[in-house]
Amino acid sequence: MVLAIKLDNVSTVYEGEKRPAIRDITLSIREGEIVYVVGPNAAGKTTLLETINGLLPVFRGSVRVLGLDVRKHGRKVRCQIGYVPQDFMVNSNEPYRTIDVVLMGRCGKVGVLRRLSKVDKEKAIEAMKLLGIEDLANRPIGKLSGGQQQKAMIARALAKDPKILLLDEPFSNLDPESRERLSELISRLNKERNVTVVVVTHDVQQINNSCSRIVVMNNGRIIADGKLEDIVEAAEKILPINFWRSL
Repeated sequence: MVLAIKLDNVSTVYEGEKRPAIRDITLSIREGEIVYVVGPNAAGKTTLLETINGLLPVFRGSVRVLGLDVRKHGRKVRCQIGYVPQDFMVNSNEPYRTIDVVLMGRCGKVGVLRRLSKVDKEKAIEAMKLLGIEDLANRPIGKLSGGQQQKAMIARALAKDPKILLLDEPFSNLDPESRERLSELISRLNKERNVTVVVVTHDVQQINNSCSRIVVMNNGRIIADGKLEDIVEAAEKILPINFWRSL
């Protein structure tokens, strides 16, 4: 079994805070899995993604991604991760074109000081085509709708050719058709490129058959981890039964 992500007894604390945002998290994700993370607000879901991505210092425990200690090799790890945060809305006066924003994903891959090549631009266009936004390439990113901006940020993550995708509420600003397309795209990237995917979502209707496991969080801890039929009893203690019946 090849592990893409491994957290051992991990606790992380935001700067200026005393109480850990996540506590005693132990989690192993195999290469090629699709894992959905659910739970109520302030459960620690976003913090979990930030910890995996090396954006938060580890107060206790260890985090290894692709075999590397994130505390020692954070930059190298992030070169292999496509991360889409939940809060990303761009100011309407932002002058960058959509293609420029997507190309930033290639900068993270090849280095900010290296001149982008024709191949890099082709990768960016390919990623935009996967999201159906290639026609927006020359539009100012700040003039796009929330859903279009969300697709651009996902395209930026995909342009990196990541081994791991971390997606924080990727369906939130999308219309139903776009949600379905994104769900199918996640499955396709996983099957065709063996991309490991971790998705934080409150939209459980987008959890499809390609999902390997569901991780349920509450109060900074993992309270259930497994296939749907194995975790519903534990999850119903913090999430209403109608939440699960929608699956």
